[in-house]
Amino acid sequence: MQRVPAGGVPAGVEVVGTAQREAWAARALPPVERLEAGLWSVPVPIPHNPLRYTLCYLVPGDDGVVVVDPGWDTEETWSALVTGLEAAGAGFDDVVGIVATHVHPDHHGLSGRLAERSGAWIAMHRLEAATLPQRWNSGGPDEQRQIMAGWLCGCGASEAEVGELTGPRSGGPDGSSMAEPDVLLSDGDALPLKGRAVRTLWTPGHTPGHICLLEADAGVLLTGDHVLPRITPNIGLTSADAPALETFLDSLERVALADEEHGGLTALPAHEYRFRGLAARARALQAHHAERCRELLGIVREAGEPTMWELAARLTWSRPWDEVGPMRIGALAETASHVRYLVDRGELECLGGVPGAITAPEPDRTLRVRLARRAVA
Repeated sequence: MQRVPAGGVPAGVEVVGTAQREAWAARALPPVERLEAGLWSVPVPIPHNPLRYTLCYLVPGDDGVVVVDPGWDTEETWSALVTGLEAAGAGFDDVVGIVATHVHPDHHGLSGRLAERSGAWIAMHRLEAATLPQRWNSGGPDEQRQIMAGWLCGCGASEAEVGELTGPRSGGPDGSSMAEPDVLLSDGDALPLKGRAVRTLWTPGHTPGHICLLEADAGVLLTGDHVLPRITPNIGLTSADAPALETFLDSLERVALADEEHGGLTALPAHEYRFRGLAARARALQAHHAERCRELLGIVREAGEPTMWELAARLTWSRPWDEVGPMRIGALAETASHVRYLVDRGELECLGGVPGAITAPEPDRTLRVRLARRAVA
C-alpha cells in the first residue's frame, strides 16, 4: 500500500477538508460538517483500526435522507452516527435509504441496524450483493479459517505464520452475515431519492461491486474507498475470474474522465479528508501500480521461483513485513492481484496453481512464480 506521510499531500491534490486533514494528522476524530449542496459528512469510528474512522455521508432529498456507508457495527459507531443525524436535523424517521459503496464492515456493518430502526431501503451494486459473507461462507467461522489456512499454506506461509493469521480473534463484529439489499444498482442508475440527481458509477477493483456516487449538479463524487487522497485501497483477488487490478485501473480512468468532464469535482472519500484533483490522483494511482508491477518483476527475476509469500515479503510496504501483522493477508491477496495481472499479460507464469480466490491451490503444492519465457528472452 502506498502511503504519504501524515502531514504530506500528494502532488496534484488540493485539500478541501482542512479540519478533516488536521484531525487525521492529529489522530483525532474530525467534526461533523455541512458540505456542498446540503450534504453532511459524519465521521464514525472504526475501533482498534489504523484507519480510525469512516466518513459517512448524509444526502438529503425531498422525501428524506439517504445515508451512505453508515459504518462499523459497534455501539461507539452507532452513537456517532446518531449524533451526526441530530446535527443535520434528522431523526430515524427521516432516513429513507442506505447505500453501501461496498460491503466491508467499516462501511456496511451498521446498515442492517439502521434499516431496522428507520424502515429504510438498502442499496448496493448487484455484484457486491454476491460477495456478502452469507452468500459464500455457509460453513461458518471454522470452515472459513480452514480455507484461509489452506490458502496461506499453499502460498508458502510457514505453519507458525498460518497459525498466527488464522487464530481466534476477538473484539470485532460477527462477520458471518450482513444486511441484504432491497435495491440492486447498476452502472448509471440514479438513486431513488426525489429532488436529487445522484448517479451510480461502478468502480470495481477494491471489491467487485464497489460504486462511487456522482452528483454532477453539486460538483461532488462520493468515492468510497476507490480513490483516497493519501493512501491506496487494497486491491486483492476475490475470485479466479475477477482480474481485480485490471478492473481497478480501468475504473480509475473512468473517474479521471468524469472529473475532467465536469470541470473538476470535489472528492468525498470514505477515509481521510475531502479533496480536489481527482484526475491527477487517479492517474498517480495508476502510475503507482505500474511501478509496483516493475518492482515485482525485478524480485522474481532475482529470486528465480519465489513462493507467493516470499514475493509479498520482499515487496515494499508501508512498514516492514514483520510489522504488517494481520494485514499480511490483504498484502498477500494484493500481491496475487498483481501476479494475476502480469500472468494475463504474458510476463509471469505460475507453478502449482493459479492466483485466484482465497481458496487453497492444488493439494500439497505450493504456488510459485517465475518469469514467462518471453519475459526472460
